[in-house]
Amino acid sequence: MTGNAIGRVDALRPGDRADAGATRSGGITSAQFWVRGGAVLAFALVFAVFAATSPLFLTLANLANIVQQSAVVGVLGLGLTAVLIGGGADPIKGGLDLSIAANMGLCAAVHAVALRAGAPATAAVGLALTAGVAVGALNAFAVLGLRILPLLATLTTMNLCAGLELVLTQNTSVPAASPLQAFLIDAGAFGIPHLATALLVVALFFTVLVHYTPFGLRLRASGEHAQAARAAGLNVRGYVAASYLLGGVAAALAALASSALLSGSSPGAGENLLAVVASALLGVVFSRRMVPTMPGTLLAVLFIGVVGNGFQLDNVSSYWVNGVEGALILFVVATTALLRRRHLGTHAHD
Repeated sequence: MTGNAIGRVDALRPGDRADAGATRSGGITSAQFWVRGGAVLAFALVFAVFAATSPLFLTLANLANIVQQSAVVGVLGLGLTAVLIGGGADPIKGGLDLSIAANMGLCAAVHAVALRAGAPATAAVGLALTAGVAVGALNAFAVLGLRILPLLATLTTMNLCAGLELVLTQNTSVPAASPLQAFLIDAGAFGIPHLATALLVVALFFTVLVHYTPFGLRLRASGEHAQAARAAGLNVRGYVAASYLLGGVAAALAALASSALLSGSSPGAGENLLAVVASALLGVVFSRRMVPTMPGTLLAVLFIGVVGNGFQLDNVSSYWVNGVEGALILFVVATTALLRRRHLGTHAHD
């Protein structure tokens, strides 16, 4: 029974459906090509401008620093992308997790407080992972069990996480040190920080899991074609719940990265939310079919990291970075909405 279901879902591969749709509608394919090409060109142009304006930009140390400083937002972005893929693209009922940055703050607080209390480093990591997964499970229960819209459910969870973090830390920084933190912040081969390498490893793990395994195929089918997936016998609710659990795992991993960079827990984790949402949404334009993907999110994270680093080297106020992130979110949402309307308008006459 399971084998037949997998076979039926495999026949409904999102890429095959998209290719069929593209054959019927050359216009949307052309538009997607230009949007994706424009995104790559913009990345290359920004890279070239900063390389020309700062002699330090293209040094190996600075490029490694960009990846290292992007680690926290990058891992969170990968977790949010998993939720977007599993929940679907519906702007109201689709996948969304606004609590992921606050979840990271809570996990970092749990990790730091546990170390301060004398817990072994492995136990502190385990507690952080447990906290992250617990918040992910709470989100899944609120969305699937209580049937609360993801926007409202995760917004509530975000405030809950922020409150629990304040209770644990008393709204102060909690210093912490462990062998794992020292290892992550230390430099490896060619002077590249282990934290930068860790981001790439986590990105590779999420990419393989979501895009190259049967689990990932079913997860994408549950998000993009929920009714067809149910007809094929898949437990769609289970896969949507799994996406929120992956978001929780990502929040815990990002907390470990944040603890290494900040030498403990520090208030203000929620400030990362805009950058995380921007990276997950901007990653869409690096996708062949204008859908969330793990490689696309990684490219978007590095793009935002390049912009922030370039502004810093050119002595441009970092406040402009938030403006750029907001503009990118507006651009991606407007572009995908326009393409979707064109798609629906074209197929209305099929």
